[in-house]
Order: sequence, then structure tokens, then C-alpha cells
Amino acid sequence: MIKIGLFCAAGFSTGMLVNNMKVSAEKRHIDVLIEAYPQSKLCDCVEDIDVALLGPQVSYTFDQSEAICKDCDVPIAVIPMADYGMLDGDKVLSLALSLSEKKYLCKGG
Repeated sequence: MIKIGLFCAAGFSTGMLVNNMKVSAEKRHIDVLIEAYPQSKLCDCVEDIDVALLGPQVSYTFDQSEAICKDCDVPIAVIPMADYGMLDGDKVLSLALSLSEKKYLCKGG
């Protein structure tokens, strides 16, 4: 199971996107756990996730967030504004999966 954390300003605005990602994962028969959190909780959550995605509205925290994730070997990216705005769960899930695959390949898996 891949655990994906979406981090936004308050943890609420990504709720619909999380649901769309779950629907996409079901259609693809992919076992994932996807949760939304406020960006301020990244430190508390990073050890329990495999991939972190930042909402575009908190992209200004990327450098700080990346440093937190790096300590735990968790890949991180900012969700593209268009995909976030369109609530495109399929594209955002693909982004998370590609980050997860890169992490796995880098570890020699």
C-alpha cells in the first residue's frame, strides 16, 4: 500500500481532490491510503507517508517542506495548479505514483 499525504493551507480544500484520487486508484486497482492535512502538520505526518504533495496555495513552503521530507526519505512535489483546480484525481495520483516509483528505483528495488 502506498500512503500519500496531500498538504494544503488548512487541510480542508483538498478533500474533493483526495476523493477523486481514491476513485482513480479504485479504477486502476491500486492499493493506496490518501489523506489531506494542513501543511503545518507535515512534521507530524512525514514518517507515516510514502509521498507528500503540496497544494499550489502552499507552494511557497516547498523548500522548508522538502527539507522535512528529505530527512525521512519521502519524495515531495507541488501539485500543478491546473490539475488542482480541475480536481483531476487521475493526474495527481499519477504524479504521486511516479514519485513513489522513483523512490523505489533509487533504493535499488
